[in-house]
Amino acid sequence: MSTIPKKGSLFESFRRRIKLEGAISVADYMADVLIAPSHGYYMSNEPFGISGDFITAPEISQMFGELIGFWCADTWYNMGGPTEIHLVEMGPGRGTLMSDLMRAAEMVPGFHQALKIHLIEVSPKLRKKQKEALSGYNVSWYDNLTDLPAGPCIFVANEFFDALPIRQFERSPKGWCERLITLDEDETGLVFTLSPPSKAIETIIPKELVDSHEGAVVELSSIAANVSAQISSHITQYGGAALFVDYGWGTPTAKPSLQAIRNHKKHDVLLEPGTADLSAFVDFLTLQKSAEANGVSVHGTVTQGDFLRNLGIEQRAEMLRLNADQKQAIDITAAEHRLTDPSQMGDLFKVMALTRPDQPTPAAFPEQKEAL
Repeated sequence: MSTIPKKGSLFESFRRRIKLEGAISVADYMADVLIAPSHGYYMSNEPFGISGDFITAPEISQMFGELIGFWCADTWYNMGGPTEIHLVEMGPGRGTLMSDLMRAAEMVPGFHQALKIHLIEVSPKLRKKQKEALSGYNVSWYDNLTDLPAGPCIFVANEFFDALPIRQFERSPKGWCERLITLDEDETGLVFTLSPPSKAIETIIPKELVDSHEGAVVELSSIAANVSAQISSHITQYGGAALFVDYGWGTPTAKPSLQAIRNHKKHDVLLEPGTADLSAFVDFLTLQKSAEANGVSVHGTVTQGDFLRNLGIEQRAEMLRLNADQKQAIDITAAEHRLTDPSQMGDLFKVMALTRPDQPTPAAFPEQKEAL
């Protein structure tokens, strides 16, 4: 049994709330764990890199951000090369991806000069890191998408959607219930529980999963759908494109994926809330449906491995090795393998792009949209 953390901790806040209001949803739990002002994970921790809790693709190799930069430049060119375009990154971490992206952008005549950088970031601590990484650029920060200026945008979201709150629904012997979080018997820890079964819950379960086996768990994120809708509406109105890179499902799936990571290892989701990162597999089909309902064309998903190979990561790695010493060359090869190999990030991570219907298929995606 867990010990009650010190007074004022996030657990203590959950304990008071549950005693007053009853069990809370997984979505409410995730939101507080990640961005609660005083004890939220992203508000008070340094999550990225070897010294943090996990490593994202931009932290693995500069090649990732550089290739994203060339993709953005090609997309800009296919838009007719507007003299001003907003480059928007969602959840930019320490600013590593944007820094590498901008270095690549400087190689494309006209593109670098057209860019205005906007970062969607709620964490003051991470904003400070981003300012340091991007000190040579004029950057604007926003808490949410609704504050963005009018005009064409290229949106980039790498490992952003996986941190958005989800609700979980479980099929019990009596029907579909919502998975909730409550206190254990002696009120020193948190445990999962189920709401009463409801026909209303059954109506929001994807039709392909309604008849899933007893014990099946479906995860849904209305917030992710809303973000996809907002981005798509902006593209429809003003022009532009979006690129989503994340780990997730390509088809409707009835099993839980919510996980906690601390010190590069899996951690109990309900233990010591606020001290570990929480994330869940992204439901790309939901993002697709939301985007298409708001007037954009959806490209993908494709695997991250295929996406990076189609953009030329093998050639870029070879170029970097030409000027590297032996250790650096080994590291470059290892990074390329980690980003693209099916047994590493290559197949687990998927890539989706959004464009206006009058725009050509973006780089690295097949001409014919593949079925999810």
